[in-house]
Parts: sequence; C-alpha cells; structure tokens
Amino acid sequence: MNRRYRKTIIAGNWKMNKTLSETRAFAEEIKDMLGRPKWCEVVLCVPYVNIPAAVRLFKESRIAIGAENCHYESHGAYTGEVSAEMLKELGVKYVIIGHSERRQYYNETDFTVNKKVHAALEAGLHPIVCVGESLEQRELGVTMELIAYQVKAALAGVPADKMRHVVIAYEPIWAIGTGKTATAEQAAEVCESIRVVIRKLYGARVARAVTIQYGGSMNAKNAAELLAQPDIDGGLIGGASLKPADFTSIVNDANQE
Repeated sequence: MNRRYRKTIIAGNWKMNKTLSETRAFAEEIKDMLGRPKWCEVVLCVPYVNIPAAVRLFKESRIAIGAENCHYESHGAYTGEVSAEMLKELGVKYVIIGHSERRQYYNETDFTVNKKVHAALEAGLHPIVCVGESLEQRELGVTMELIAYQVKAALAGVPADKMRHVVIAYEPIWAIGTGKTATAEQAAEVCESIRVVIRKLYGARVARAVTIQYGGSMNAKNAAELLAQPDIDGGLIGGASLKPADFTSIVNDANQE
C-alpha cells in the first residue's frame, strides 16, 4: 500500500450469496466489529436485490455499497439487466466490471467491459475493473502480455481526468474459489506491471494515483502479507467477505497507519 498517493480500498464481492434477512444479520454483526476505519475505504458489493437494504443498513457507517455488474446501456429492451443510472439512484457508489465469472459464464468480452466502464463513469460510479489470467495462460508465460491487453482494452477512450474514479482489480482466475493464492511476490509483480501499463497510457502522476487491488482468494491469513506490497492497494474479497470476523480482520490489516 502507498497511502501517500492513492486510496486503500477493501471491497467485498458477495456474488450470489445472502438473502435479505441474512444481509440484515450480517450488517448488525459487522457494524459492532468493524467500527469506522480511518485509513481505508470499505465497500460491500452485494446482489441487486439486497442493494436498497444494504444502503439503508450501512448509512451511518463508513461502508460504501457496490453492485456486482451493470449493463452498458442507460435503458432499453434488455430483459433482466440493470443500468448504471439505476444503481446510482439507489445509492450505489462502486460497481464490479468484467469479473472472471461474468467473462466465463456470461460471455463478457473486453469490448463489453470497456462499454460498461464508460457507462459506469458516465453515471458517476466507480468501476472496479477486473483483469486476470487462467492457469494455462500463466504456464504459457503470457500473463504480463494478457494483463496489459485487458487493461488497455478496458480503459480505451477513458480520459485521464476520469482515471481517479477507476479501480483495477487483479484476480488470477486460477486463484478464485480454489483455495490457491498467488504468492505475495507473484501478485506484486502483476500489480506493478498494471501500474506500468497505466503509466504508459496516462503518465506517472495518474498511474501512481490509481488504486490496484488483489482479488485472488485474499483472506484473513494472507491479507497482511499481500497488502504490505507497495503496488497492492487493497483487495477484492470473495468468500471471506461473507464472514464478518474474517472481513473485519482483512480491513484491520489494511487500516494500519
């Protein structure tokens, strides 16, 4: 982490988990544990149906609410989809875009990721843009080239003055939900390379201000080591974000002075 230049952000991604009643129970439990973190921003990205309740439940805390996806159009005949404007009006601040599960199961492409980034920014949301490689791609030795392409594709057409609203999350696909985690050195190497790509696109000042998260099975046991890396500015947390004690532990690791 480097708080001198950029914000530390711990974001939970609940995926398709927790009913409304479970969301209420989670809120009551974690608010007592978490307090009001001073040195990092905390985000919970919850299923669409839980957003209004989550916004209300965490209104008096320092926990911002995010969504797990949005459509790239503002309105239209897109049955079952939700626009960035709809999310903004509900009180959402962040939105995850291009998560590997969206790419794998719902045919999300680099082209649609880019369109969603623009839609989110236009609506005044902070996109958390996910990039990452599969195990096969890592073993082929193309990780850095692939990540560079994904970053460039996602940010195509995004002006420099909008980059302060963008978060990049490096999520190695082979470490999501598998129990495997990139070593701190592996994660740091890729996050540093992402910053190099942004520097080439936008210059050093913009690059050093962009928050880059690690999103591959960060948990209560490995968070401190990962967050100690200079180019890892937080985490996009999956399973551990469903457990108040584990999520609080990660936030506490990120909240050190």
